[in-house]
Amino acid sequence: MRPTHITRKDFIRNSALAAFGAGLTPALMANAATEEAIADNAPAMAGNTMKLKNVRLETGFEYEGEEVIATTTDLFCIEINDGKFTAILPNDPKARAIDAKGLLLLPAFRDMHIHLDKTFYGGPWQAARKRQGGVKGMIALEQQILPQMLKTSTAHAERLIELLQSCGSDFARSHVNIEPTSKLDSLKHLQKALENKKDTFSAELVAFPQHGLYYTDAKPYMKEAAKMNIDFIGGVDPYSLDGEIAKPMDFIIQLALDNNKGVDIHLHEAGESGLKTVEYLIDRVNENPVLKGKTFLSHCFVLGKLPPSRQEEIADKLAQAQIGIMSTIPFGGLIMPIPTLYKYGVKVATGNDSIIDHWNTWGSGSVLQKANLMAQLYGYSTELLLSRSLRLATCDVLPLDDKGNRQWPAKGDVASAVLIDASCSAEAVSRVSPVKSLIHQGTLVF
Repeated sequence: MRPTHITRKDFIRNSALAAFGAGLTPALMANAATEEAIADNAPAMAGNTMKLKNVRLETGFEYEGEEVIATTTDLFCIEINDGKFTAILPNDPKARAIDAKGLLLLPAFRDMHIHLDKTFYGGPWQAARKRQGGVKGMIALEQQILPQMLKTSTAHAERLIELLQSCGSDFARSHVNIEPTSKLDSLKHLQKALENKKDTFSAELVAFPQHGLYYTDAKPYMKEAAKMNIDFIGGVDPYSLDGEIAKPMDFIIQLALDNNKGVDIHLHEAGESGLKTVEYLIDRVNENPVLKGKTFLSHCFVLGKLPPSRQEEIADKLAQAQIGIMSTIPFGGLIMPIPTLYKYGVKVATGNDSIIDHWNTWGSGSVLQKANLMAQLYGYSTELLLSRSLRLATCDVLPLDDKGNRQWPAKGDVASAVLIDASCSAEAVSRVSPVKSLIHQGTLVF
């Protein structure tokens, strides 16, 4: 962290807010008012070092018989150097350090499925229009509006990143359109936004052929994108868009293998073609073990349509192939078998997907809210189950293990964390408690 603090004026100037004539998001605006307090503690943030006192950490579980009935906490002093936690010490209220004022320290959140490259956020309000013609109708709509959206996509992406930060996320996996309409421009614009935010936010990118690999011939652009500092090769509904499963899936797998990338495929198809796509991907990953742990299915709604016995069978196969599920936690007529996926050890993560764009208008920017929704859907209302639900927001990093032993933060861990107005993880999930501060790899974001 640089020796001088970031003032509110600097924050606004370094962002793209002026392009829209708008101010900070409410959460960031409120926290910007604390700049004087941060300045008063400047000696505690010298060079690459940061010291905090009165930091609340979880220390264990309180039991009644065998039931966890509460989470115990205590106050600590914490030292951060070169982006990592270097000391977790007994609290010293008189220490020359930033006063965390008893706020709870939790791992920073991660949005693992979002489209930063195409959003209306930061501009005038627009609700989604009535869909016509299914996914192909939406493709036709995108082909019309993307040229105009690209003119401001970098600035809009920066605003969206700021929203995520205000909700406690310092990392995202973003899918980015690669298709004949925007060609590689959407990727280039997003990479510029991420470069502008590199000190306070990190991301991994998925080259995403939103309009189909063969339906609009995105293959040549995907090959170019694979060499442009992206992390995953994406795909979408191979059967409904490209008319078959094997051909587009083989292209995606081979492109990932040739360029040492992971795989993350949107799969909305909930019928027989959806199940066949899941099984085909499992087989291909088992044939190419280098893809294990690097392959994901986003949405994968077909899992919610299977009978319980079949869900267990597929969950076991996904776990053996180390294929993760990136779920946006749908509800209503489709309840995903997330408890079953956890039971078999499948990696599950979540994200906001679209935030105020032509696909939908529901994204809040908070993955803590997604953890809350999961807890509600599956009846995770006890202290223990609520505390375990935090893993969805943090991508499996929890302060306490299942037995109540403190495991985070530990000396040497990357110092990415949130200070949140809650007494414990369970309360944070249950109440979607407000985020008061974000630290990204040792840098105080706000």
